[in-house]
Amino acid sequence: MAEMSPLRRRMVEDMTIRNLSPATQQSYLHAVSKFSRYFGHSPDRLGLEDVRAYQVHLISKGVSWASLNQVVCALRFFYGVTLGCDAIPERIAYAREPRKLPAVLSADEVVRFLEAVSSLKARVALTTAYAAGLRVSEVTGLKAVDIDSDRMVIRVECGKGGKERYVMLSGQLLGILRSYWRLAQPERFLFPGRDKQRPIEPTVLHAACRSARVAAGIDKRVSVHVLRHSFATHLLESGVDIRIIQVLLETNTYCPPPPDRGTDLLSVSSAVRRDGAHPQAIRLSRDRSGRYSSARRNGRLHPRVDDPRIGRTAEALRRAPPFPRRPTRSPH
Repeated sequence: MAEMSPLRRRMVEDMTIRNLSPATQQSYLHAVSKFSRYFGHSPDRLGLEDVRAYQVHLISKGVSWASLNQVVCALRFFYGVTLGCDAIPERIAYAREPRKLPAVLSADEVVRFLEAVSSLKARVALTTAYAAGLRVSEVTGLKAVDIDSDRMVIRVECGKGGKERYVMLSGQLLGILRSYWRLAQPERFLFPGRDKQRPIEPTVLHAACRSARVAAGIDKRVSVHVLRHSFATHLLESGVDIRIIQVLLETNTYCPPPPDRGTDLLSVSSAVRRDGAHPQAIRLSRDRSGRYSSARRNGRLHPRVDDPRIGRTAEALRRAPPFPRRPTRSPH
C-alpha cells in the first residue's frame, strides 16, 4: 500500500478535527483525487481556473447536480481549510438544485411493495424504514436496545450528521419487530449482515427494493428514500401538522404558524417532545377555539402504518417467541 502523502494526511487530519463522518471524508478524498488525476498535477498546484475547467468537464459528461455539488464541497474544503486559501472557496460555484417533486407511493402500492419483498429480514427492515420514516443508514444501524416499547419510540443513533433523535413507534410495527426478533434472535444489530456483529449492508436493501418493485408491478422508481417520502406524504395527507413531520424526519426547515393561530406543544408525544430537538419545530397550529389538528383529535400520528393490511407483512411471524420489552444494554 502506497504511503499517504503529507497533503492528503493533512486533509484527513483537518476532516477528523471537524468530526466529519467517515463517508464524508471518503467522498472528499475521492473527489480531490479525481480532480488531481484529471490535470495530472498535485491539487495544491492547481488554481481557480483549473477548478472552473474541471466543473465544465463534469457538466459536459452529464454529471448530476448532486454529484457536482459534492465535488464543489470537497474542493471548497480543500482550498479553504487544508490550503488556507480564503479567497478561492467563495468563488467556486455550486450547481443550482432543480426543484423536482419526490416519487411517492400510494398506500396500496406500499402494501403491494412490502408483500413482494422475498427476504424476511429485508421485508421487516423496509417496513421499519417506512413506518418510522428512516434513512437507509438509520434503519441498518438500528439495535434491539433502540426499540423502547414502554415509551413507544425508536432511538436513532446514527442519524445524518451524527445527530441522534427519537421517532415514534406504532403498535403495529412493534408487533412485527417483536415477532421478527424472536425468529432471528439478532445479537447486536437488529438487522445484521453475514457477519452477525456488523449491520446489513445498505446495498442489500437497495437490491431488495429493485426486486420487489418488479415483482409488485410498480412502475415508479422505488428506494428506501422513496419509502421515507411516502411516510411523510401519507402523514401530511392524514392531517398531521407539517412541523411535527419535520421533527420526525429530522429536517431543518421550519414553517412558522400563520399569525392568526396559536401554537401548542401537546400535539406530539411527550417522549418525542422531551428528547426531540428544537421545540419551535414541533409546535402545532391550533385555531381560535383552541382545537388541535385532526391528527391529534383522532389520536393517530401513524395513519398508514396502522392500516390492517400492513399486518399481512407479519403473517409468517405470528408464532414466534416474544420480543423483550426492555432489552438490557450491552456492557460497552
